[in-house]
This record gives sequence, C-alpha cells and structure tokens, in this order.
Amino acid sequence: MQSSLIQKYYIFFLVDEIPKPGASLVQSTNAANGAANLGYPTVLAYPSKGLSALNPLNLIRPFRPRKVSAELIKYYNLQEKLKIAPLPMPWPVDHIKGKLTNSNTIATKYYFPFHILSQTKLVHAWNWNFIKAAIKHGIPVIYEHHHHEDKKFEPEIVNHPLFQLAVTVADTIRDDMIAKGMPPKKVIKLHNGYNRFFMERQPEKAALWRQKLLKNGRKQLVVYSGALRKFKGIDILIDVAKKLTNIEFVCAGGDEKEVAYYQQIAQQKQVDNISFLGYILHEDLASLLQAADVLAHPHCSGPAATFTSPMKLFDYLASGNPIVATEIPSLMEFKNTNAIAAWCEPDNPHKFAAALKQVLETYPRKEQGYPGIIEFVKQFSWENRATKILSYIDESLHPELVNH
Repeated sequence: MQSSLIQKYYIFFLVDEIPKPGASLVQSTNAANGAANLGYPTVLAYPSKGLSALNPLNLIRPFRPRKVSAELIKYYNLQEKLKIAPLPMPWPVDHIKGKLTNSNTIATKYYFPFHILSQTKLVHAWNWNFIKAAIKHGIPVIYEHHHHEDKKFEPEIVNHPLFQLAVTVADTIRDDMIAKGMPPKKVIKLHNGYNRFFMERQPEKAALWRQKLLKNGRKQLVVYSGALRKFKGIDILIDVAKKLTNIEFVCAGGDEKEVAYYQQIAQQKQVDNISFLGYILHEDLASLLQAADVLAHPHCSGPAATFTSPMKLFDYLASGNPIVATEIPSLMEFKNTNAIAAWCEPDNPHKFAAALKQVLETYPRKEQGYPGIIEFVKQFSWENRATKILSYIDESLHPELVNH
C-alpha cells in the first residue's frame, strides 16, 4: 500500500502557460483530464508568469496541487477531478534569454528534483527535457510526440527501463520516431479523443446559434472549427461558399490577425455568406457544432496532411452531425466506416461544394444528431485513451486509484 502521508501523483507537464488557444493545449489538458476522470490522482503542472508568480508563499512551495480553476474548467471543458499546479516563473524568467532564466530549465533542474519528485508516481510529458529529468531521478515516464523532428533520440533515454512508452497520433510520425532511434516496441499510435462535454445535447443553445448566424433568409448552416490556416482549407472553403450562395458558412477559430486576414479575402472575392467568429470557448463550441447542418473538414494535401491529428474530427463526431471531409492520409482509416457522410479529393472547391450539396440533400438536420455517428465516436473518449496508454505500463507503476 502507498503511504497515506505523501500523496503520489500522475504528473502531466506542460511547457506552455495556460489558458490560451491552440490544438496542442486542448490535447494535453484533455489528456490529463481523462486520466483524472478514471480516478487517478492527476496533476497538470505548467509555468505561471502572472502576479501569483511573485507571491513568496508560491516561491517557497512552488508545487502545491489544488483544485482546477474555474477559468480552466471553462476554457478547456475540464472536470473537477483534475488538480493543477501552476509553477511560479517570476521575472526575469523567459524575459531575459539564457539557460538560467528559462522556464524549462527551472522546471526540470530545480522544481522537479526539489519540489515535485517526492510526490510523483508517474510522469506524462510532451517536453523531452522533463522526460530526461524524471528518468534521471528514478521516475517512470510516458512521452508524447506529435510532429516530425530532425534530431535523433538519445539511446540511453529511450532504452532506459523507466522509459515506459512513447505515444503519437499518426503512423507517419511513429515510423519517423523509429527511424530516429525509438525502440519499435516502446512507441504506439493512438488517436486523440473528444471531450465528454461535447456529447451533452444543448438544443436551446444550438437554436440560439442558428438564430444568430443564419442571415438573409438562408436555412442551412455549414460550420468549420479549427485553425485559420491555408493548409487547413480555409481558402477552399471561401471558394465553396461563393458557389453555394444560399448556404451560410461559419468558421470558428484563429486569432484576431488571422480573422481579419480571411475577412479581407472573403470581401475581395465578394463572398458575403461566410463569417469568421475567432476563438470560441469550448463551453460554447459544443453547441455551435450541434447547430450545424453539416460540419466541414476541408484540409488540403501536403506534408501536414500526413500527420495532422483528427482531434477536431472527434469533436465533430460527438455533435452527431454529418461531416464532409477531404481524403487526406491521416483520415483514411475512417474511409470504410459510417463516421463521415461524404469524402472528396483535397484542394478542389468544385468537388467539396458538390459533396456538401449532396449531404445537405440526403441528411436532414436532426436536433439530437445521428445516433450512428454518436455511437461510433464513443470509443474515442479521452478516458478510453488514458486507459489504453496505461494498459502498456506495468501495474506496479500506476498511481493508486482514489475514491471520489
């Protein structure tokens, strides 16, 4: 039995301050949240650079797991079982460049060995330096890695018995990791998940979205959610909207600069049936997705299409609404399922417009969503993902489950 005097946690470490938008932060916060929902004592640790970083108490005891804040619950749809530990990074950390004033260095060389280690059972991190620090101090680790990188993995780290598992979200990245020195038996491909909040039906909020967004007598709404980048197919979507003038298009995501850029592109092309909402809090995004007649996934071809994580796809699926997607490598395993209503080749606004039109004609809007789509996505919850990851870890290394 674990000592009741010192609580041993499942530590998830982020190198970024939160909350702020970004798919990688949605992924990492929800991964921690999924583990906490299974009943593991889970702490999300991350740098904190605000006024609280100057509080002497926080500097004396920088690792103090506490209830997840209302702000984070709202921002990322987290539940209250998760604990957080904002690690104080007072000025001049990250303001003056240098190894000793780098938040990554402070977290791995100072906070971890002197303040976090004694309360750690297992580490799950996206940051290589934190992984190395944990192994150095005798803690088993799970490493997440979602992008192509040029550097090779250090053999003394990846072959260490405490290096339990590496997780990625695409076969192409897994192959690349193996080519760069990761032992094949230690790396798995595992999809991202959807937040359970997206499953909850919100017909009233969805109706309000439709009332607000449908303009000029239009009756059908196509929604895109995600980054406002060219490779995500936003330029294609503007061209599609120009072809389908009797349909309303809405894009959720992007910062102010990106929103302004694409608003200008739409104006230049004289497309008045597409609007850009900017970043939408997750507590509002679920009802927006449920408000759609069809959800658009117009991703372009190119390098990003080989490893883009279909995290957005699972949020789409949880809405129960039909999806039109382009045939990109990272989605092809879903081709023979009933998850996607229509497929078309990427980079082709004519084909995407035709696919959208066909789905709008054959999938009448259902307030409660299509049951087959909702049933399909259930296997991809963050809780199921956390269970699968821990199934690869020796049970003696699991944090002890707590009663809630």
